[in-house]
Amino acid sequence: MNRPDFFIVGAPKSGTTALYTYLKQHPDIYMSPIKEPHFFAADVFGDHPDFRVRTLGEYLECFVEAGDEKRIGECSVAYLSSPSAPHQIKTFAPAGRIIIMLRNPVEMMYALHSQLVYATTENILDFGAALDADEKKELGLALWQGRRKPWPSYRQMASYTQQVRRYFEVFGRERVHVIIYDDFAHDTKSAYQKTLEFLDVKSGFEPEFRVVNSNHRVRSMRLQRFLLRQSRALTRIIPRRPRRFVGQLLLGLNTKLKPRPAMDPVLRRRLLREFESEVKQLGNLLGRDLSSWCKTDRTNISPPSPPSLCLAKASE
Repeated sequence: MNRPDFFIVGAPKSGTTALYTYLKQHPDIYMSPIKEPHFFAADVFGDHPDFRVRTLGEYLECFVEAGDEKRIGECSVAYLSSPSAPHQIKTFAPAGRIIIMLRNPVEMMYALHSQLVYATTENILDFGAALDADEKKELGLALWQGRRKPWPSYRQMASYTQQVRRYFEVFGRERVHVIIYDDFAHDTKSAYQKTLEFLDVKSGFEPEFRVVNSNHRVRSMRLQRFLLRQSRALTRIIPRRPRRFVGQLLLGLNTKLKPRPAMDPVLRRRLLREFESEVKQLGNLLGRDLSSWCKTDRTNISPPSPPSLCLAKASE
């Protein structure tokens, strides 16, 4: 039976959807048609209704149509913040390869908040206020639609060093490929080719590089909650593929693409100072200078300085 042998594990809002889309076009790669099955992240999702792939049989169905492709993969961003996912993935795929994408933690949190508001998972619309509720989330006291909220806090998901170190320790650095979002955005073609080299597939292939997963805003939050409830209710009566089509069609009617407004500058400066130590630790772990992430003026700031080795070996 077909089984995945590489996993894009996160972080959220760090280019994973774009990479998933570009890898899916490669003739030697089969990607799960369900992005983010999150099978190995039960400790993160708990009883969350979006945790749909719960059994091994359901998970393997995601790869049943794979043919003679050299690599089979999936993308689930909750795997990075999940303490148990690295060991579970290693047990399932001992020779598996891991791809990690990392973005400035402050920018990632802000983008993630926007996404969770769109998905009605986050009911605090103001980013600063949502961050203030982080402590309650970490204590398991925050509620979502009447149930305890298992999703990690924003700060927990932005604490990359410990998360990356877990994968290094479980898989070994040679099987973990780290992509910095700045590099991916600045030279997508080069970052993509280095990823193909890491996966040991034909590196000359070039997909259609198009903008993926732009910022989404809802036209009506009340309608959005209704549509998502109806979409989840359909899981009991409509097969997976037509259900996905119907759900996407309905949600698309209530969606508009709109640039994310700039973060409050005072809040941004405070968060950059807060994460300065974390960013320094991450840079030491990866062997590269990430200090530009903590500069308060991002205007005309170049990407973080790369290590002496190529990006494909940044985790070695």
